[in-house]
Amino acid sequence: MTIVHLLRHGEVHNPEGVLYGRRPGFHLSERGKAMAQRVADTIGDRDIVHLRISPLERVRETAAPLAAARGLEPVVDERVIESENCFEGRTFSNGPLTLLDPRTWRYLYNPFRPSWGEPYKQVSARMRAAVLDARAEALKSGPDSEAVVVSHQLPIWVTRLSAEGRPFLHDPRKRQCSLCSLTSLHFDGPVERPRLVKVTYSEPAGDMLPRAEASAPFSAGGAPDEKKPT
Repeated sequence: MTIVHLLRHGEVHNPEGVLYGRRPGFHLSERGKAMAQRVADTIGDRDIVHLRISPLERVRETAAPLAAARGLEPVVDERVIESENCFEGRTFSNGPLTLLDPRTWRYLYNPFRPSWGEPYKQVSARMRAAVLDARAEALKSGPDSEAVVVSHQLPIWVTRLSAEGRPFLHDPRKRQCSLCSLTSLHFDGPVERPRLVKVTYSEPAGDMLPRAEASAPFSAGGAPDEKKPT
């Protein structure tokens, strides 16, 4: 049995409410840094031997406390970066009402793909490849070793949807992937024939979530949620 934990980054300092996507220059807030430290304090004593990260600043900063706790050098992997989005750089101060702006309609014709950004299938495929590579690296240290991949909400969520055999079309407000949460993929079998046994979910920093996210559907803290892949 080998576990690959998908860790979402912590809270970002973003007072203007910009959809930052892949843009550089967005760093963790003070609360985000505390969240990252909480994760390290929670899982730092596990047999984590490999750490793989997105190249964006908020992810590097989230991974830093865990890397220090485990004495690991993170491997930067472009495959676990945030998904592309044509709304990147815009502010959404009006929430969903922003999407009523006629200038956005030409991007919204196909929510299944989705038409406003990188296709879900493409995101899932690159994430799966990175996850399996992380698992292979962990196995070099023994059959019960673990790996952590630090990424972003959408890539982690579509990876989970794929693992559980669920369709990609979903309501973004109902993603079970809060800040600094862990979506853990439990594998069995050799490197050549990996078998996903189950998926678990937990929120080490659940009590530190911003009020809006803590009260959102499916994002409350508590005991790990567990599902077996279909």
